[in-house]
Amino acid sequence: MALYEIQTDKLSPVPTTTFVAEAILERKHLQRLLRADTAPLGEDLLVLAEEFGNWEDSNRRIDLLCLDRDATLVVVEIKRTEDGGHMELQAIRYAAMVSSMTLDQAVAAHAKYLGGDPAEAEVKARNAVAEFLNVESIEEAELVDEVRIVLVSADFSSEITTSVMWLNKRGLDVRCIRLCPYKMGDKVLVDATQIIPLPEAADYEVKLREQTQETKKLRSKRQDTFKRFWSQFIELSSKQTPLFANRSSTTDHWLSAGIGRAGFTLTASLTEDRARVECSISIGKNNAPANKAAFQALLAQKAAIEAAFGSELQWQELPGKNSCRICIDSLQGGWKSPEADWPALQQWLTAQAIRLEKALKGPIQALKV
Repeated sequence: MALYEIQTDKLSPVPTTTFVAEAILERKHLQRLLRADTAPLGEDLLVLAEEFGNWEDSNRRIDLLCLDRDATLVVVEIKRTEDGGHMELQAIRYAAMVSSMTLDQAVAAHAKYLGGDPAEAEVKARNAVAEFLNVESIEEAELVDEVRIVLVSADFSSEITTSVMWLNKRGLDVRCIRLCPYKMGDKVLVDATQIIPLPEAADYEVKLREQTQETKKLRSKRQDTFKRFWSQFIELSSKQTPLFANRSSTTDHWLSAGIGRAGFTLTASLTEDRARVECSISIGKNNAPANKAAFQALLAQKAAIEAAFGSELQWQELPGKNSCRICIDSLQGGWKSPEADWPALQQWLTAQAIRLEKALKGPIQALKV
């Protein structure tokens, strides 16, 4: 976006320049100015430390280590280059290094930054942090368990912007602030613009990130449920049949076993409120004609198979799909059922698997397909 000067009869573009051309340095000028006033970063931050590097076996230093109003640490990395270099990698490293920092350690870093008598500096630091966080005393606050990143540069390469957008989609909070210098007479003007995320989309991205994190938590919880359910199922069923005895627990909603012939699989599965045992027919990839032929051959023996099974079955040819299945369902529970109800559900699955294998194994092995 260009910057224009209003003249009598026209808008005259103000020419851009570079920090290098104006002999403006990162640490001596940009870092010092942002340390004095973080407003160009788009928010009110408390600078805890400058050139922070309080860790062993590393000479690396965080340009500005800050704290925001929500008690979140903010790593600010500053470059005067036109592409940002590899600043996102540096910032991620720094964020990881301070991710375990406590509020007491943050206060200690700020006291060191303030300098002077150590005892007096600590009191000033504690008061400054408490006042900034709007609490009566430092004991009332604690750091949020995450670290934000702010990247500041004259411009950013496509590699950086792509990386930052990818990181933000995966739950990190990384912002890119572009400081574009302009030359107006003997003055240097700076346009500070947040380019990622766009200010008007920032709230939406926060909500989207929170939604993604919540989805991950739910997915993780569901996977843990399946892992425990199938582990218990394998232990219970192994006492009655060898069908699933050599299987490992899984985070999937299903657990399969062989039935004596390739292309035919016996599967126990769960949805939120339904349990199923099925024999799926899938003879090779994209071999629908063979699958349909095998299904029809078994369907021709429906009466005998259901008599051996002991009740009716569902015969699903699944038109338009590659596979077919023969199954039985129960609507008495699923993976959302209370854990106290699991044993009955696992016993039902075991019993149906035993019955279905007994009814289908002979006819399947005798198929001429």
